[in-house]
Amino acid sequence: EVDLCGHATLATAYVIMNFYEKDVSELSFSTLSGILTVVRKGDLYEMDFPAYDMKPVEITDAMEDAIGARPVEAYLGRDLLCIFEDENFVRNMAPDMEKLKNLEEGLLLQATAKGCDADCISRSFAPKLNVPEDPVCGSGHCHIVPYWAEKLGKEEIEAYAASERGGTLYCKMEGNRVKMAGKAALYSIADTFVDN
Repeated sequence: EVDLCGHATLATAYVIMNFYEKDVSELSFSTLSGILTVVRKGDLYEMDFPAYDMKPVEITDAMEDAIGARPVEAYLGRDLLCIFEDENFVRNMAPDMEKLKNLEEGLLLQATAKGCDADCISRSFAPKLNVPEDPVCGSGHCHIVPYWAEKLGKEEIEAYAASERGGTLYCKMEGNRVKMAGKAALYSIADTFVDN
């Protein structure tokens, strides 16, 4: 079990609320990160996650080489959070996955910049987990949202994940917790048959 997986938490809540317990609008899950809660609010599903503690780290040549540009700031929590001045760089970046895999800092790379249409935009890369890019990373926003909430001086942050698929998260800082709301969609339904 990984400590925190927003995709699994959201998917499980979506299935339970839409197929098994249709009158339920709030579910809590016991995880290695503690209790994770999902609340259905209209067509949005809000998750409540712990924010990661982060500390500033030195920007290295290895980071710049792996990412393709030098960040203006870097922080380390579970993941490496790199701040860039240019939204377009983040949208179009093509980091070297092998070099990212070899970076000492962080499990994932969260790259972010101030956004034009949203408070911030980001991309999330996880080659150490054999996932080149996470389309919309909930646990990554447990790094991204606290940074931008402090930087912009506001509790509510609209965050756009600028992956190929993309996705908007409506976020709110509440103490050391990050509330994230977004939409969910059914991907597939299947039956699995196993011989005894």
